Amino acid sequence: MASRQREISVSEFFAKNRHLLGFDNPRKAMLTTVKEAVDNALDACEEANILPDLFVEVLQLADTRFRITIRDNGPGIVRKQIENIFGKLLYGSKFHRLKMSRGQQGIGISAAGMYGLMTTGQPVVITTKTGKRKPSHEVVLKMDTSKNRADVVSETEMPDADTLFPSGSGTQVAIELEGKYLKGRQSIDEYLEQTAIANPHAAITYLNPLNERVEFPRAVDELPPEPTEIKPHPKGIELGTLIQMLERTKSTQLGAFFKNEFCRVGPNVAKQICRLADLTDRTWIKQVEHKDAEKLYSAIQKVKIMSPPTNCLVPIGSKALLAGLLKEVEAEFFAAACRPPTVYRGNPFQIEVGIAYGGSLPGDDLARVLRFANRVPLLYQQSACCSFKAAIEASWKNYGLTQSRSSLPSGPLVVMIHMASVWVPFTSESKEAIADYDEIRKEMKLALQECGRKLGTYLRRRMRMKRESQRRDVFARYIGEIARSCESITGSDAGAVYQALLRTAESKTAVADNVLDDEGKVLQEETGFSKDDGVVIRDVSTGPDLGEGLFEDDHPPAKQAASSRSRKKKPRSATAKPGK
Repeated sequence: MASRQREISVSEFFAKNRHLLGFDNPRKAMLTTVKEAVDNALDACEEANILPDLFVEVLQLADTRFRITIRDNGPGIVRKQIENIFGKLLYGSKFHRLKMSRGQQGIGISAAGMYGLMTTGQPVVITTKTGKRKPSHEVVLKMDTSKNRADVVSETEMPDADTLFPSGSGTQVAIELEGKYLKGRQSIDEYLEQTAIANPHAAITYLNPLNERVEFPRAVDELPPEPTEIKPHPKGIELGTLIQMLERTKSTQLGAFFKNEFCRVGPNVAKQICRLADLTDRTWIKQVEHKDAEKLYSAIQKVKIMSPPTNCLVPIGSKALLAGLLKEVEAEFFAAACRPPTVYRGNPFQIEVGIAYGGSLPGDDLARVLRFANRVPLLYQQSACCSFKAAIEASWKNYGLTQSRSSLPSGPLVVMIHMASVWVPFTSESKEAIADYDEIRKEMKLALQECGRKLGTYLRRRMRMKRESQRRDVFARYIGEIARSCESITGSDAGAVYQALLRTAESKTAVADNVLDDEGKVLQEETGFSKDDGVVIRDVSTGPDLGEGLFEDDHPPAKQAASSRSRKKKPRSATAKPGK
């Protein structure tokens, strides 16, 4: 029995359990391949301070065989790192850094190449260029799953590759695999559309297997700020992790250990922790035993420590989030809310929510929920995601929408939920759903309720305007006949009576002529637009381009057209009051 035991390679394990990585069916495998390559391209461009310009091509070679090509204008990849990045699982630069990024585990693009090799036997083709004066390298490699390493099939150096990389640098990856292409929900088309919403600073060109070219233009010409790497927070570690850190630290005393290995721990906090553990900040690390480590861990939980810094997070922001929704969603009301940063298990995170209502959105279906984690769309396992559960619990009935028990609200509504964190707690390695932590769900629910209140204010005011417009329409039907009757009875001028009655109708129903500002409130001439950057109202009757003035300070208010649908009126008493 002992002779049959041997070590299992991590790539060999995932090759047999590829469903854990999102390659459990042909259609989903194609989406996962595009997703991992696009995420890596966006991360590389942003780290190099380059506005992303991506090209995605899905070419059908046979009934179930496709070639997926993704090209970016990033900084490129140095030659010696190509085999490690594309041919080795669990190899990357983001796993050990507490810093917001799309990739986390170092699995994605290597797993995509492994899936292509398993289904078609074809290697991955990588073309990269790191500078204008440097040659381009084309490397063809296969993954050896038994050893978790890459074998280079061929290598070509191309002195001139300006046609592929006109900016002077970039990377192109081509993977041939077995797949199935379908449009609609949970497709490559939907993923790229949602990516354009969450990344308005990126320009994406997409060529699908039907030879249709789709452009997702850049809506914002500014890169998001670069996040800062932080150290672990003492409130987020466990006892075993603390013991390992004590064993591996280069510090010699406890005071220096807490200062160098953790964030938000100054000399006074370190002394307080050591004092509660019956130690001092000058205690030697080599003298700390297991029972002392337990006391230190218990003391950390008792001491009040400042929350970790939030400069490691780069949220989308209200303006950029609204710009993405305006570009891709045909609606009339847009609202956004950004919660202040908070912490779960010592990891800082921030929740952003945007909603779009009305316009050309279907009014008979349930609301559509767009889920994002670190600007990456999540298309699968919706019911298991914390974002979906928070959207159900938001009590949309309070804001004028119809909602059944334990379901999403019904109506022309799109809800976008984004979580930015240094470590997103996904439910699996395929990164398709956010784990249901109480702290995360609470923040999502509060942000949804903030947007819901803005929507409720807008809907109530719009409904009142519609009712007053209907009152005016009913009155206007009869004032002509009344004016003529008054002329025949009293001899007064019918035109003057008509104008007087019309002025009275307009004064009594003046609400119908109101114009709503970007906060859903009545616009006053002397105040102009309100200062809230989290709401935009668009007149859908004039086309979808009225949101272009979102980033201008002097853009004109969008007028709200009142509806003229009829409604039942409450009958009035026929008895007149004395003197009337």
